[in-house]
Amino acid sequence: KLGFEKLTESVLGKRGSSGKAFSHRSIFGSLFFSYLCGGDCLENINALTGQFRQRPDTLLPGADTVGRGLKELTEENIVYKSETSDKSYSFNTAQKLNTLLLRMIRRMGLIKVGSHVDLDFDHQFIPAHKFDAKYSYKQDFGYFPGWASIGGIIVGGENRDGNTNVRFHQEDTLRRVMDRVTSELGVVIERFRADCGSFSKEIIQTVESRCNTFYIRATNCGSRHDDFRQLKEWKSVEVGYERCDVTSISMDNLIEGKSYRLVVQRSPLKDKHGREQTDMFGVIYTYRCILTNNWTSTEKDIITFYNERGASEKNFDIQNNDFGWSHLPFSFMAENMVFMMVTAMLKNFYLYLVRHISDKVKPLKKDKQAESLYPAFCQRTGKMGANRKAEHSEPMYK
Repeated sequence: KLGFEKLTESVLGKRGSSGKAFSHRSIFGSLFFSYLCGGDCLENINALTGQFRQRPDTLLPGADTVGRGLKELTEENIVYKSETSDKSYSFNTAQKLNTLLLRMIRRMGLIKVGSHVDLDFDHQFIPAHKFDAKYSYKQDFGYFPGWASIGGIIVGGENRDGNTNVRFHQEDTLRRVMDRVTSELGVVIERFRADCGSFSKEIIQTVESRCNTFYIRATNCGSRHDDFRQLKEWKSVEVGYERCDVTSISMDNLIEGKSYRLVVQRSPLKDKHGREQTDMFGVIYTYRCILTNNWTSTEKDIITFYNERGASEKNFDIQNNDFGWSHLPFSFMAENMVFMMVTAMLKNFYLYLVRHISDKVKPLKKDKQAESLYPAFCQRTGKMGANRKAEHSEPMYK
């Protein structure tokens, strides 16, 4: 119905020359079925293929074949050299798979053409003791990919060495991701959100030219404490069921010729008993700031909108726990990027699936993770005893 096979071949090409090789659809399908049936690593596919052989004309590739098929989609890394430290860092852009990801989203109708969307961007460190994994400030070996999402839908990503600073060439990543989102999905990026890892002149210039408004957590708020103490026009508001003070100031020295709005939020620092702490100047405050080009919304609305980006960060928990990112199967960053991209497609397909069937299948909820699919669909009927009653229920795959 969705025509994924032709779509996949139009982007990735046809797999094999003899016509006997498993297609990309079969490779992806075997991986998809495994994770949707409760698998947590690539090798779990082998426990599932026997079950599908019981269905006529159904043959799924095993884990070894799926692994080879995914490796064939590997794209070369891009190497950037730092001008300050003279060190080199590898990025993997997975351009074809990013394009396929978006075209699948459009085919499934997850995002309407012509809509105005909110784009979130964030990095996640993925611990991985692989051959080319680098040691990170997170005190482990791994990778540090950056991912863009619209709601719970993953719309793009790039992998990077684990020891790469999050701001290093991030503007190039965002340029590729944002341009691809607008061209392939036919949408307008209305609002962009990111944490302080995106607070730099180059990144802000790249983002501002590709969206209507942006909201980025500002860094170095501690160095501005003296300036903040001098501010008089604070307003008391309730944000997230807690009272705090808010105000706005103009930031004119970040980019020449540009003036941005810095929304400042202060909350009193409290001890373990809930008492406000003080010093010789009075109450001690914790300051948080958001940089934006939105001059019309209230401080409370801006802070509330920014805080909602926590929902997008849940994508990482879902991918780690349900779709294998915590058990990357390959030895090299480029190969593991293929795996992460394909399982991101699976996550988006899961969202499409639950939107269409959750109203009919009560155990399956639109806001639940993929684990809710397992008890709803992947349970075999119980074995029948002599009295023709089910003795017990046995999982189809576990």
